[in-house]
Amino acid sequence: MNTLFDKIWDSHIVQVVEDGPTQLYIDRLYAHEVTSPQAFDTLRDKGIKVFRPDHVIAMPDHNTPSDQQDHIDDPIGKKQVDTLKANCEEFGIKHFTMGTKDNGIIHVVGPEKGLSLPGMTIVCGDSHTSTHGAVGALAMGIGTSEVAQVLASQTILQSKPKSMRINIEGELQKGVTAKDVALYIMAQMTTSGATGYVVEYAGSTIRNMSMEGRLTLSNLSIEMGSRAGIIAPDETTFAYLKGREYAPKGEAWDKAVAYWKTLKSDDNAVFDKEVTYKAEDIAPRITYGTNPGAGIAIDGTVPTLDSVSAEEAAQLKSQLDYMQFAPGEKLEGKPVDYVFLGACTNGRIEDFRAFASIVKGKKKADSVVAWLVPGSWLVRQQIIDEGIDKILEEAGFELRLPSCSACLAMNPDKVPAGKLAISTSNRNFVGRQGPGARTILASPLTVAASAITGVITDPRKV
Repeated sequence: MNTLFDKIWDSHIVQVVEDGPTQLYIDRLYAHEVTSPQAFDTLRDKGIKVFRPDHVIAMPDHNTPSDQQDHIDDPIGKKQVDTLKANCEEFGIKHFTMGTKDNGIIHVVGPEKGLSLPGMTIVCGDSHTSTHGAVGALAMGIGTSEVAQVLASQTILQSKPKSMRINIEGELQKGVTAKDVALYIMAQMTTSGATGYVVEYAGSTIRNMSMEGRLTLSNLSIEMGSRAGIIAPDETTFAYLKGREYAPKGEAWDKAVAYWKTLKSDDNAVFDKEVTYKAEDIAPRITYGTNPGAGIAIDGTVPTLDSVSAEEAAQLKSQLDYMQFAPGEKLEGKPVDYVFLGACTNGRIEDFRAFASIVKGKKKADSVVAWLVPGSWLVRQQIIDEGIDKILEEAGFELRLPSCSACLAMNPDKVPAGKLAISTSNRNFVGRQGPGARTILASPLTVAASAITGVITDPRKV
């Protein structure tokens, strides 16, 4: 009996190297401006063409400004974006240029355009490629040398990971989102608890989750060390993909769906590891440390040094010193300086609907700087079409332009040193949002509630 992961992996094997890795066929390579230049240089140095350019999609996102997109002031960022464009022109690759309707964050654009489909193998030189697993694809982040491999041969050499199934059963409480589910799982599993595994998410909670929620959950798979996250495609998946620009049409659609319906783990499939959590145990979550697994329920308290091992206590103290938090204290009610809604984790239309549901009829706290950044131009247009932009404007917020923005300090949206940001992004590493910046990860609902009050706020209390 096979797992969903086994089925996709086995159907893409080109050959198995004896006592070595598997040569795996890749259906889709995504390329952005940060990790691709050296890969193209490798091809150029060896006089090799891109083997299947129609299987490659490229777009800039990391360096893209969110206030305007006429120019990039940072010379390094500008060079990376210009180099990507030149490489795409030289090698005949489809390129979604900055500022155009096709552009956005690569992990938002892929699924929404129907470029990421069930049963595919998908790679990108970016760790959060796991996002695409939400549609039932095997999606993995790879290194620059591996990007060159795929460009040259449309294959990659990989050792097969182990398999894990994480079941979430039951109904989520009011105010609890897919982001909270992911932060809860990471706190239970730790940031290395799934290292070496491909994780399949299953259970009634997952089946009842929207595609946007599934994309958020899969996005954060990498933050517990897993190689990929995957969710079996179902009617929710098919409804989301139908009519998308690059999705199959007509008879091809019917044939594709018939195949996609076979993409599920067999009833008797055996996983290398399996865990189950209850949805009712999950409350709105926030992080207190400098890794995504260092989190608590929003009304909980920071761990104390005597509640962990001596080795963990030293690490905890280091994290809390950086974050300027004390062991055993509550974080709810602490003032925040910046709020960020966006990233490939929470930059989709559902996230903006959730944010708007909290701030409608209220006003942004004067003490807070807010960056609200859609994950793509399509999302931005949906926000306008649904009148969400008006709700945001009336509450004192500005809708910015699609970009990775404040997820990472590679564009103008940097949180100043010492300032505290509450963010829907995926990482709270030291300096991730700017040198010396402090980051709390949370859901769009929690970020919205905090933007209104100016302090860390439980969305259930707004």
